[in-house]
Amino acid sequence: MQQLEKLGTAQTKKIWMKHGAKEPFFGVNIADLKVIQKKIKKDYKLSLELFDTSNGDAQYLAGLIADEKKMTEKDLNRWVKTAGWKMISESTVPWIAAESAYGWKLGLEWIDSKKESIASSGWSTLSSVVALIADDQLDQKQIEKLFTRIEKEIHTAENRVRSCMNGFIIAAGSYIAALSDKAKAVAKKIGVVEINVGDTACKVPDAVTYIDKVVKAGKLGKKKKEARC
Repeated sequence: MQQLEKLGTAQTKKIWMKHGAKEPFFGVNIADLKVIQKKIKKDYKLSLELFDTSNGDAQYLAGLIADEKKMTEKDLNRWVKTAGWKMISESTVPWIAAESAYGWKLGLEWIDSKKESIASSGWSTLSSVVALIADDQLDQKQIEKLFTRIEKEIHTAENRVRSCMNGFIIAAGSYIAALSDKAKAVAKKIGVVEINVGDTACKVPDAVTYIDKVVKAGKLGKKKKEARC
């Protein structure tokens, strides 16, 4: 924690705050966190200790060094409930959940949560799962049911949940070749997804355009080796 505090800068802290970061955090650049990650590699116990500090930088580092094979459902449920802000709840927690043995199960549970941060974690977890797992190991019928659910609920869902639902359509349409056209069809029915991105230059990705770019690049259906980055 002392090392993280020394690495924090006012400029990085200002950027993270614009993206919704909440205290406590030091404002450490992700590139600096990855230098630490390379030295530690994976450390299950340390990752849990770091996450439990509630410090945003420590929680992100916890995700980088987490040992997904040792993570339990209890660990992941504690993480999803105590994630400090959206970069943790929509990136760190979903990445490790998806790489663990419990990603699909927990993702489906979390999307039913009435708490915005947990529901958004759920959709992000499912997005990472479809990016990692071979198509023949995925329940594509269930994914199609999720498409139908998103079509019905996305415009009335909470802000960050809308964003992650849109992300799931993109992920499924990009990483599951057989569902690419169906994902685009659903996206067209949904139309424009309005998301409040705050005081940032972030843009809401159009699902159809994004999937088409993946196809054009010859990357349709190509899976990732790991979710975290």
